[in-house]
Amino acid sequence: MNSLFYPKLAIVNIKKNSKFYFPYLLTCILTSGMFYIMCMIAGSEGINSMPGAYAVSFILVFGTIVIGIFSSIFLFYTNSFLMKRRKKEIGLYNILGMEKRHISTILLYETLITGTGTVAAGLITGILFSKLIFLLLYKIIQFKIPLNFYISGFSIAVTCLLFSGIFFLTLLFNLWQIKLTNPIDLLKGGSMGEREPKSKLGIALLGAITLGAGYYIAITTESPLKAITLFFVAVLLVIVGTYCLFTSGSIVLLKFLRKNKGYYYKTKNFTSVSGMIYRMKQNAVGLANICILSTAVLLMVSTTVALYVSMDEQLETRYPSDISLEFFDFKDGIRSKALEVVNNVANKQGRKISDMKYYDSLSVMAVLEGNEFVTGNEDFDSVPEYFVLTFITDEDYSRLTGENLNLSENEVIANGDSGRINGSFEIFGEEYNIIDYADTFPTEKMGYLDAGLFYFVINRNELINISERQSQYGNTLQGIKYSVSFDIDGTKDEKIAFADVIFDELSGMRYKPDISSDNNVEETDNPNYRFYVESKQRVEDEIYAMDGGFLFLGIFLGFLFLIATVLIIYYKQISEGYDDRERYNIMQKVGMSRKEVKDSIKSQIIKVFF
Repeated sequence: MNSLFYPKLAIVNIKKNSKFYFPYLLTCILTSGMFYIMCMIAGSEGINSMPGAYAVSFILVFGTIVIGIFSSIFLFYTNSFLMKRRKKEIGLYNILGMEKRHISTILLYETLITGTGTVAAGLITGILFSKLIFLLLYKIIQFKIPLNFYISGFSIAVTCLLFSGIFFLTLLFNLWQIKLTNPIDLLKGGSMGEREPKSKLGIALLGAITLGAGYYIAITTESPLKAITLFFVAVLLVIVGTYCLFTSGSIVLLKFLRKNKGYYYKTKNFTSVSGMIYRMKQNAVGLANICILSTAVLLMVSTTVALYVSMDEQLETRYPSDISLEFFDFKDGIRSKALEVVNNVANKQGRKISDMKYYDSLSVMAVLEGNEFVTGNEDFDSVPEYFVLTFITDEDYSRLTGENLNLSENEVIANGDSGRINGSFEIFGEEYNIIDYADTFPTEKMGYLDAGLFYFVINRNELINISERQSQYGNTLQGIKYSVSFDIDGTKDEKIAFADVIFDELSGMRYKPDISSDNNVEETDNPNYRFYVESKQRVEDEIYAMDGGFLFLGIFLGFLFLIATVLIIYYKQISEGYDDRERYNIMQKVGMSRKEVKDSIKSQIIKVFF
């Protein structure tokens, strides 16, 4: 044969089957293009220069892996549709005298043409749209950086390698099918129906139980930390339940309808129910895929949008002030010295400070048993509920609120987001009487994923006593913390620069003896305190980068899964249309009117939809 015979025949076959090939080729182009874009962005130098670079880079690398895995699975899935529709054509070649090695050569050229063409088109599409997608990402995370157009050779190589592997494996799968099938089976392969599946009540019940368990976990789990840990369990249960119900539950339901003679022996119901029973084994997987992918699109987009929209609220809750300072393991002199440093830096930079708060506090993690807070449990992940108790002194509370408090020993004022304790409580062997409940609390409230929160105002001596009992509690007690928070005027960059100067000043003082109330202490290698300086504006950039990265990934993967859903529906409709055409022609020949056939089709579509 002429050396160009096989390539020409492969091109003719692709054109002749364009109705089936076009969506497949379009999917190959889009998936390869999207994979290149995600891979290119993940490896971009611009990502490393933004706030929260590690988190954003991790999100993008994760997205690249997901797209690669999904592309492999989905292209195999769509390839099976193509092969089923082409089995009759391939069988005809075999009957007309072509050997299987000739057919294999044709399939090889078809794979080379489609693979090379779609990957090339996908890379061109990815390169052309990469800058636009990059700008979209930067817009979402609100990050400004000069962006130069460039082509990533590494991303091109990875894309070519991945999709070459996918096309090679699909070719091997197709050749293996041809090798194991005789020509007569190939001729009938496109029109072979499904045998009536057996009713598997056990699998149907398993599907109902796992699906119900998945939704039960999703609805009843209130703790954010538990929700994170149980999320994947719930997703797995819902996926298993969906597949079990579609593959077995649907057949059990259809056979139940068939036993209902009053319903079944009506023309439109008879043909639709009987037809669905015989084909449900194959269709069930496609329907389950449609449900799962549709849910994935809704879940990803809605979750990431909700995270992104609530960013400002998250920021204000966690960081109500522009700058926050926290000191641990400090000597008494740091209180006045820290305020002096802040005021000196403000005067040098011409900044105006407002809403300054400074106070001592002590935080303890404990389990509530009756009215006693038990603090000896080191592993709080193993308990169903635990609390974070925060104590401040009555003198700090008076200064922050303007109320005049002078609490006696064992007297406290309480504020609890997790509920109120009645009358009194016990901690470290001491009982404290609650003399009043405060509706609000003047200090910054720390957010904990899985802990209830209680705030107490207490006498300073009692605060020191609780701190000194830390040996009964263990290493999880941090000791008394001194906090300073305030707002300043200026631009975003000026506020960040102010925080950096504060950090540098405090770092330089850590080993100087004049921090102590005893100025004669010699300088040593031991620091006088541990401290943190947090800038709301810097954290804002990091939160925007992380939540914006999740939104970008959610939109990107949501679009990919939406394409997959549409394509599955398209192939399912085309495949069923060709299968049903012959059946409905037979129905009309045996006496059914065109209207009755249409009613039967409508009945089947309604059943499948609901």
